[in-house]
Amino acid sequence: MESLPKAVYKRAVRYTIMLRITVLGSGASVPSVERNLPSLCVRYGGLYVFDCGEGTQRQMMKYSVGYGSVKAIFITHLHLDHYLGMFGLISTLKLMKRAEELHVFGPEGIEQIQFPQADFLRVHPVKQDGKVYGENGFSVSAFRTKHSSKSFGYVFALPDKWRFNEKKAKGMGILGPLFTKIQKEGKVKIGKKTIKLEEVAQKVEGKRIVYTGDTMPSPATVKWAMGATVLFHEMSFSNEHEEEAKLTMHSTAGQAAEIARKAGVERLVGCHISPRYEDAAPLEKQAQAVFPKSEVAKDGTQILVTP
Repeated sequence: MESLPKAVYKRAVRYTIMLRITVLGSGASVPSVERNLPSLCVRYGGLYVFDCGEGTQRQMMKYSVGYGSVKAIFITHLHLDHYLGMFGLISTLKLMKRAEELHVFGPEGIEQIQFPQADFLRVHPVKQDGKVYGENGFSVSAFRTKHSSKSFGYVFALPDKWRFNEKKAKGMGILGPLFTKIQKEGKVKIGKKTIKLEEVAQKVEGKRIVYTGDTMPSPATVKWAMGATVLFHEMSFSNEHEEEAKLTMHSTAGQAAEIARKAGVERLVGCHISPRYEDAAPLEKQAQAVFPKSEVAKDGTQILVTP
């Protein structure tokens, strides 16, 4: 997993199937010259968008994301800065005569929003923790977060894989199609002996991307982000403004880093940065003091994850 310039990324994907994450908007509340309103997208076959702040479709064009292939949008909560961009995006897709269904998920109440009428639109209210979407070998699950309105974070999860000890497997007679058989069934019988998958392979947990949306520090985030590959956690405020963060039910840089530390994630990326911070370097420094593998996102930040 690494952040790469666009040119290097284009060369890499020629040889490896990658999951690409692009931060479309890293700001909070109101847009600024440097930061658009919240939005994150994951490219894995299709395109999956998490929050859709004002101007998201323009950001998609700017960072070569390709909004025409969006399959699902996951809204964390119903504050305008997190979903206003959907109106323009849906209207554009309608003008393009889209036929494929577009699935939209969000807290209860999202089904009452008067989005542009479109035959392809399917709106699903999220009512509880758990899986809400899945296709092409991955799943998206929702979990409750702590904010001033009903809010959910989301986990984009790839399936677990098995890494074979090829020498041992072949030595036990597992050859050709038996590799596929033992993966599907968990065991295979060769002669009079039954060989279990765990005897010849090691289980490797699938990569997981966690996006919190707006939230105070929450034990639920620690639980759902445990061991995640990347945690995108809001860090709206610097540590000096902790009281304001508490009053508005947001997080500071240090609090986000503490969540990452407790969850044992591989990498923390801070987002939803208040426009008061023209220079986010102090927030990044505060986060790194608690969890060294921390960084603050910028609009256009790209991260590649090898499944």
